[in-house]
Amino acid sequence: MKKIVYLLFAVCLLTACQESFEDRCAREAKEFTKKKCPAVINQNTIIDSMTFNKQTLTVSYYYSLSGNADNAMAIQQTNPRELLFNEVKNSTALKGAREHEYNIRYVYYSTANKGMVLYETTFTAKDYNK
Repeated sequence: MKKIVYLLFAVCLLTACQESFEDRCAREAKEFTKKKCPAVINQNTIIDSMTFNKQTLTVSYYYSLSGNADNAMAIQQTNPRELLFNEVKNSTALKGAREHEYNIRYVYYSTANKGMVLYETTFTAKDYNK
């Protein structure tokens, strides 16, 4: 009888631990946001949250910009898409997302003008698998 109880317990543990990669991404994004956000990246940048949308298979990073960085025209002049593309291509943290061909999205908001999107871009597998 004890062996059957232990076997059932082991089966329950194994099935409970089986999690799809999409579920894992969603869980880890929530945990990251809850435990680490908001977090200062540099003097003018704060990461507000990270999400994973299972329907669109998109990992999204949300930032707030302040000070000199809180300027849409200045952002456009720095060619942020190229800088972010290098981050997507080289980041070990995004390796799983790239392997599963997920979309990777970045959204930057103004601190001075709440709700105003200063810059937004999304990378797809077509972009980073060239």
